[in-house]
Amino acid sequence: MATATMKTDFYEILCVERTASDAEIKSAYRKLAMQYHPDRNPNNPEAEEKFKRCSEAYQVLSDPDKRAAYDRYGHAGVSGAGGFPGGNPFQGGDLNDIFGDLFGEMFNMGGGGRRATRQQRGRDLKFDLKIEFEEAVFGVEREISIRRPETCQDCRGAGSAKGKQPETCQQCGGRGQIRSQQGFFAVARTCPVCSGTGSVIRTPCPTCKGDCRIAREHKILVKVPAGVETDTRIRYSGEGEAGRFGGPSGDLYVVLEVKPHKFFERDGDDLHCVMPISFPQAALGAELELETLDGVETIKVPEGAQSGREIRLRGKGVPHLNAHGKGDLIVELRVQTPSRLTKQQKEILKQFAETIEVENTPTSRGLFSKVREIFSYM
Repeated sequence: MATATMKTDFYEILCVERTASDAEIKSAYRKLAMQYHPDRNPNNPEAEEKFKRCSEAYQVLSDPDKRAAYDRYGHAGVSGAGGFPGGNPFQGGDLNDIFGDLFGEMFNMGGGGRRATRQQRGRDLKFDLKIEFEEAVFGVEREISIRRPETCQDCRGAGSAKGKQPETCQQCGGRGQIRSQQGFFAVARTCPVCSGTGSVIRTPCPTCKGDCRIAREHKILVKVPAGVETDTRIRYSGEGEAGRFGGPSGDLYVVLEVKPHKFFERDGDDLHCVMPISFPQAALGAELELETLDGVETIKVPEGAQSGREIRLRGKGVPHLNAHGKGDLIVELRVQTPSRLTKQQKEILKQFAETIEVENTPTSRGLFSKVREIFSYM
């Protein structure tokens, strides 16, 4: 019988961070595709498998909708999206464009290549936001302030002084790359003069010094939905660094950190807490009030309750993220033995003890204790 294998994370396959920009993902994929392409590794099943995995990862992470679904739900969110229906890993316009460039570089097709695209996408930004436990459960709105590069208004993102235009780089002829022949292959490297933009700013804007951008403080209202957990990422498209030379802005990722609660602990969408009770309450039963996140609830302790007994309050846990319903609140009873008794209390307990019989015979500690003891000596 075949065993299921866990799929490797797409970001790990492409060797990029989860906050990687589209340009970084594309660049990483181009490098790996060049390394493992079957035409460069004939009769090499391992390289072919790596090539397929890289192509599968890129097909998902290069699509904003598929990437968002993958970031939230993992492989389950893109089932069927990265499996290459029909067995063709080259489907999609972006993939075809990449392989067109790839084969052009491998076999020096096209007579010198295309001119460089001057536009540059802005980098993605990350903001760590710490919120209270209750805010994670019920949701909250927070205004944050970030310092980010924004398009220079004086040159309108051109980088040149008013009345001046960037000039075509003479070193690379506007292609952004310097090509050299090494045997069968044509090797390309980024032009050191124009840094790959294909143009040179001779008279830079005095405000932004030719960078096309100015760093400014920017405020954003972050809407945290109910039910989030630590490490939940909220993406704000276009709220990252402004692009250069008219390129699109990057994205902003708000990463949440939830502070611990003083007595509630979270397990998925369920909440857990421990409620201490006295021996009389455990023996006779009782009705106790518990302050939950939703208000005061009555806990009914049954007669003869033992330590470790759990009482489940349905629907008193954490709201399901982006779905209806809530988890449960699970209350564990803990019978407390008083450490100090008055003389009168001792007399009452002695009288009670004379009325009951308990056989003080050792009993099994249970499977869990035995396993723990075994491992403690390994």
